[in-house]
Amino acid sequence: MALGDFPLFSWKSKKAQAKEMSEYEQWAFPHGEKQRENLTALLLEVFPKESVPNTMIPFLTCKELFDTAREKNSQDGAVDAMINIQKTYKRIIKKNDMPIYLALVLADAQIDENANYPTADAIRARAEELERLRRD
Repeated sequence: MALGDFPLFSWKSKKAQAKEMSEYEQWAFPHGEKQRENLTALLLEVFPKESVPNTMIPFLTCKELFDTAREKNSQDGAVDAMINIQKTYKRIIKKNDMPIYLALVLADAQIDENANYPTADAIRARAEELERLRRD
C-alpha cells in the first residue's frame, strides 16, 4: 500500500476521490443498492459467524481476481486459475473458503437488475463442485 492510498495523505482532490469511489461502486454493484443488499444478506447467510467486512472484502478481492483471470482465459480457464491461486491470497481468502467465494462471484456475474441470487445451499453445492477442481 502506497502512502497515497491513505485518505489522510491523498494527493487526489475530493472530486477525484468521489469519482473513483463511484466507479468502483459501479464495478462492484452494477445493479445498485438492491444488489449490494441482497449480496450482503447472502454472504451473512453463507458465513453466519462473520461480519459484513469480513465477507465483503474477500468477495470483492475474488471478484477482481476472477475478472482479471477471465481477461486472460475462457470462463472455465478462469475458474481453474482461481481455484488454484488461493495460496497467493491466503491472508485475504481462507483456503477452504475460496470455492465458496468463487461460487458467489460466478452467481454474482449472472444476476440481472432484480438481483436474485441463488440460495446459500445452492452456493455451497456449487462450491463443492468447484472444490473438486482444485489440484493441490
